[in-house]
Amino acid sequence: MTKEKNNREAFLYLKSLKESGVKEVLVERKNAPKPKPAALPARPVWSDAAALKAEPVSAETQAALKALREEALKCVRCQELSSTRQNVVFGSGNENCKLMFVGEAPGRDEDKQGLPFVGDAGKLLTQIIEAMGLKREQVYIANTLKCRPPKNRPPEPDEVANCRPFLEKQIELINPAMICALGKHASQALLKTDIPISKLRGEFRDYPGPTLGGIRIPVMCTYHPAYLLRNPAEKRTVWEDMKKIMKALA
Repeated sequence: MTKEKNNREAFLYLKSLKESGVKEVLVERKNAPKPKPAALPARPVWSDAAALKAEPVSAETQAALKALREEALKCVRCQELSSTRQNVVFGSGNENCKLMFVGEAPGRDEDKQGLPFVGDAGKLLTQIIEAMGLKREQVYIANTLKCRPPKNRPPEPDEVANCRPFLEKQIELINPAMICALGKHASQALLKTDIPISKLRGEFRDYPGPTLGGIRIPVMCTYHPAYLLRNPAEKRTVWEDMKKIMKALA
């Protein structure tokens, strides 16, 4: 009886809607399958197609970088550095990269191995690169100086000037889409300025050195990983800078 009553009430209700001009009524079917939610947009993946240039490094570029490395390995322009170093740290990574990191100078671990950023600061830099969705092998890493200053002291102005041709030629040949300068000394050397790192970081600035075809290369300055080891609260600041790089390159 209750079912018949409910059906009659429904009939009268629908009839009143029809008389009011309502032509369609959406009815939810009992036990009907729920529609699948719309797929969320995929998170950008820095695959080889996105993180690398489409064109392979030319044989001429490879030969030029090899010759530049050999020249750096024999360099004695800085008498103190050349007489105290164990190895010249030229740089490493993907010579066909979009993103290039430039640090200050090799430390003890880098001097021993001949590779950039392999100590504690290097491990943190690797974590930052991976957090960006990249692998270390997909970027190129170099330093302002190719030799370790004794006791890891800051680079002297004449040392920066002596080593500048190597770094500028590296950048010109690799021709990255963007450069990330790590720390005060790398930032000031790259941009040829004495503005403090606290004011340089967080904004893209034009690299003033020579580039292939005169193409503008933006530089993002940020704090050095070694600084973050001493001041972990600034990791969030550096991550904000990395997100700007990711957005610009994505």
